[in-house]
Amino acid sequence: MAVIGPNGGGKTTLLKLILGLIDPNKGYIRVMGGSPHNHSSAIGYVPQNVHINANFPITAMDVVLMGKPNSKNRWKKNNALDQKDALETLDRLGMPGQAKKKIGELSGGQRQRVFIARALMTHPELLILDEPTASIDTKGQAEFYHLLTQLNKEISILVVSHDLFAISNHVKSVACVNKGLHYHPHEEITGDMLETMYSCSVEDVCRVQILAHGMPKKTGIDSEKDTHGDS
Repeated sequence: MAVIGPNGGGKTTLLKLILGLIDPNKGYIRVMGGSPHNHSSAIGYVPQNVHINANFPITAMDVVLMGKPNSKNRWKKNNALDQKDALETLDRLGMPGQAKKKIGELSGGQRQRVFIARALMTHPELLILDEPTASIDTKGQAEFYHLLTQLNKEISILVVSHDLFAISNHVKSVACVNKGLHYHPHEEITGDMLETMYSCSVEDVCRVQILAHGMPKKTGIDSEKDTHGDS
């Protein structure tokens, strides 16, 4: 699923609600049938800006292993099984032989794969990516979305993106988030429709929804400004 919408429309708020980082002002959030707080290990997350010093002497393997902390002793070294899992995850993401490379030696696309590998170390059922192609060139973006298509055979993926025409060839559904959430199944989605949806301002409702079905009922995300429907 692609999550699109104007800046300030609530995309980041929606992600924080799903991740359990904030609680809804009204209504409730269910992840895997329960509270997000009880299912955090079932969600892998790659934020939009992963701040990392490219000169810091940390390897791709070190970064991936951060995704599998020891619950009893955070300072305990990862065991051989963890390291084997990390290597297999890097291989799965098209990074064979890159484990010992310093993070600063990798391209933007390779670093993004490392961050996804870190998010996959808990074997989540849902992977959330916030603007994952922001630091990747055009050629790398095509390869990256092909990778996500392969991962999507085994895991649900939620992608926040401004890269509308690229994602239109890959997504199965779209959530237009603009102070409310409007869901569009895949059969309705075209590149032109995505452009129309994204061009909404924070004062607008989803234009595609209006064109197709008339004025929609809004599903609230920001309860301070939205009093229509439930969260």
